Amino acid sequence: MADAKVIPFGEDRPRRRGGGARKARAVDAVAAPSRPPEAAPQEPGPVELVAPVEAPAGRAGGGGDWDRRIAGGLAFLRRRITGEYEVDAFGYDKELTDQVLMSLMRPLFDKYFRVEVRGVENIPKEGGALIVANHSGTLPLDGLMLQVAVHDHHPAERHLRLLAADLVFMLPGVNELARKAGHTLACAEDAQRLLEAGELVGVMPEGFKGIGKPFGERYKLQRFGRGGFVSTALRAGTPIVPCSIVGAEEIYPMIGNAKTLARLLGLPYFPITPTFPWLGPLGAVPLPTKWTIQFGEPIPTDGYAAEAAEDPMLMFNLTDEVREQIQHTLYKLLVQRRSVFF
Repeated sequence: MADAKVIPFGEDRPRRRGGGARKARAVDAVAAPSRPPEAAPQEPGPVELVAPVEAPAGRAGGGGDWDRRIAGGLAFLRRRITGEYEVDAFGYDKELTDQVLMSLMRPLFDKYFRVEVRGVENIPKEGGALIVANHSGTLPLDGLMLQVAVHDHHPAERHLRLLAADLVFMLPGVNELARKAGHTLACAEDAQRLLEAGELVGVMPEGFKGIGKPFGERYKLQRFGRGGFVSTALRAGTPIVPCSIVGAEEIYPMIGNAKTLARLLGLPYFPITPTFPWLGPLGAVPLPTKWTIQFGEPIPTDGYAAEAAEDPMLMFNLTDEVREQIQHTLYKLLVQRRSVFF
């Protein structure tokens, strides 16, 4: 199919009085023979001063900015239809993430949750690093907001590749979007490949234990597993950046868990909140809490020997150090915040 030719809107041109008379004189000049040199020149008529017409505010260049946006959007659609875009070995689609997915998540980040980001300078400007964060909120919105925080607030606009649970890649539709956004299965092999390729990798070791915990246990970190993320960072020789997220615990206060229904649906839990399922789809709207995301000082791993990744005591100590740093920062942020919503 031939590419459609996009013709941008032209700029507004100022109107001039007497345009018809000048046009007629121009036609007569073309049609009439040349005036002999000795002929007396005609006296010039009065000169009309025409004030320049300024472009309206917000339309620089008479709409050129909107023209570029429209042209860019049409070019983007053409590439999606014809398949002229690139994905990496994990299915990550950078163009779709930047132009569509980030644009959809950004209003939640900026306007709804009003996320405040601290310590972003602790994330390396380049090269691999493992960002380890607490997990909460009944639905994994904290992972998406973490992804926006890294991209929009880091000077290098780095992309965070999140490690997700198996369930994410079993849900129709969600599976494809997760791959496109750069998420991959939470396994050591994939994480190590990404780190060695110089990517930022995000992991939330609490898993479903953290995201599905009761509201009464909010901001109390659950077990961090067996320290597999530490072993991965040691093998890749990349730093570990602890991250603490405050505000996500209150978006869906989980006051109960319908375990029987969860087993029937194949889910790790079925949440009961003050609004869900009582208000139906309206109960799925998260509460507009105020968030803070703080990145702590990185813990280097490149100084350890190659066999350090097989040392269970070292992995336990590093895992405990990361967990304690995140928990301490959570308590500190909770003391500092004025209100859940402001």
